[in-house]
Amino acid sequence: MALSNSMSSVVASVLAIGIFSGMQLYRQLLASSGPLTILGGSLGSLLFLFILTAVGNLELVLFGRGYQTGLFPEVVTCLLLALIASGMIHGVCLTTCLIFSSIVLYYVNRISHKTFAVHPPVYSHKKK
Repeated sequence: MALSNSMSSVVASVLAIGIFSGMQLYRQLLASSGPLTILGGSLGSLLFLFILTAVGNLELVLFGRGYQTGLFPEVVTCLLLALIASGMIHGVCLTTCLIFSSIVLYYVNRISHKTFAVHPPVYSHKKK
């Protein structure tokens, strides 16, 4: 069962705060080895996903059903927040967060187009 836009925004915000808190709590552990810095970057991309979900659903609640989240300023701002959070851990976390967030954004866009795409009607004129 799907959540409403307002409830989804709250849940995504709570998850984003939880991921950010966990990243800061385990900052030294995540920066201690190579595979853990990559894990830190993947946590940063999850942070990006949840921040973007929270912002998008909040905009739907405030501005109405037809509002769409755009590349600028919403996606860029959410990405910068996730990159700053990852950069506070390690430089490699920032880079891997950027790579993983790009992949996440590609698939979110792909799913969105499959789900919400409006196909215009095709008119054909038959010659007699």
